[in-house]
Amino acid sequence: MVNSGIQKYLFNKNHSLQIEIVDLAALTKTYGALLYTPHRTNFYHIFLFDRCSPKHIVDFQPVKILPYSLLFINKDNVHLFDRSSFYAGRGLIFTDDFFCITQDDKRFLRSITAYNDLFGTAAIPLGKQYAAFVSLFDQIDFELHLPADQNQHRIIKNMLHNVLLLAERQKRSRGGKELPKGTDLEYTMLFKDLLDERFLTLKKVSEYSVLLHLSEKRLTHATITMLGTTPKQMIDERVLLESKRLLSHTSNSIKEISFSLGFDEPSNFIKYFRKHTQQTPVEFRQIYSLQ
Repeated sequence: MVNSGIQKYLFNKNHSLQIEIVDLAALTKTYGALLYTPHRTNFYHIFLFDRCSPKHIVDFQPVKILPYSLLFINKDNVHLFDRSSFYAGRGLIFTDDFFCITQDDKRFLRSITAYNDLFGTAAIPLGKQYAAFVSLFDQIDFELHLPADQNQHRIIKNMLHNVLLLAERQKRSRGGKELPKGTDLEYTMLFKDLLDERFLTLKKVSEYSVLLHLSEKRLTHATITMLGTTPKQMIDERVLLESKRLLSHTSNSIKEISFSLGFDEPSNFIKYFRKHTQQTPVEFRQIYSLQ
């Protein structure tokens, strides 16, 4: 993990179930000083917005929130709350430890388009379905306040599963893209997960194909079929995203950033960044810094 200076918040280890529902207005009132600055977490978010329309920032992209909508934030995304806006509604947060009991659970969670961020982040308007999500959040909250027993985890997990399925249906009904199931999707997601873990040290497609036990040709076919992009382009995009995060959200020097990203020399990082963005790191930092 990069010692990036970007604050990372961890789910409370003493919370046995690793899932919680929080009130957004109370959360921003109590922790606004932390939430209004760029941060990441080791847990997933589902925001159920009431009558409000803040502008949430997720990895440099402002996400306009409509009243009565959902927003999904993946773990480790860098995001921040809008200090000039009022937040109303609830947030459901949970960890892999809560949901991913089996490999099937992990595959299901990665298949949810709202979380796999292959097509960017967008709020999901709920319209008449808003009441259904309020009801599910109420049920989860009620169950969380009951005395724990051997069935509580399974019951809450099933409720969360329904939230995810209904959100997926709602997103598709609003014109959201659906990822076709099959081996191409499976290989693409396995590559993306591995890329997130190893991009600091592995920069070649061949290194990933060996670890995935796939030929470079087969991996390339999968990512082009699913996303219209090559594995090499995905590697570059991941390195550049982390570069931009560090340049914008930390005061680390260009030298420190280049070494933390696995570059042997700062000059190599500067050339790489300029090649892909037509800007030097210093120019990017001057324009996009949120400090």
